Amino acid sequence: MGFVKEFKEFAVKGSVMDLAVGVIIGGAFGKIIDSVVKDLIMPLISAVIGSVDFSNLYVVLKGEVGSNLALEEARKIPDTVIFAYGNFITVAINFLLLALAVFMLVKGINAMKRKQEAEPVAPPAPTKEETLLTEIRDLLKTK
Repeated sequence: MGFVKEFKEFAVKGSVMDLAVGVIIGGAFGKIIDSVVKDLIMPLISAVIGSVDFSNLYVVLKGEVGSNLALEEARKIPDTVIFAYGNFITVAINFLLLALAVFMLVKGINAMKRKQEAEPVAPPAPTKEETLLTEIRDLLKTK
């Protein structure tokens, strides 16, 4: 039973639970960033560059693929080797935006911590015993 008890203590520790919560929130945050890229940034890039769909950018290394064929359709053609760099561009943009968002979040938290640390902490008021001992000391000094 020692192993089970030890595992239970490990699994219920605060850091493990914090990690689990972080992974869950990170997954949801990744979906938000993915939506920002697909729904907000890519349309702006397409408006500037032209109607570009990065997910369908690829180079055929081996085999015959018709022009203007979507990537998924091109992958279904037997005996073809396709270098699909468009999806990588989208994932790289997602990563950069996610890294920027996390950086801004950490920077904000660090600024709040520094502000909190900068506030001087008032010394605690003396206890009744300390006050009484101080009075006794002062009385002894005067005699």
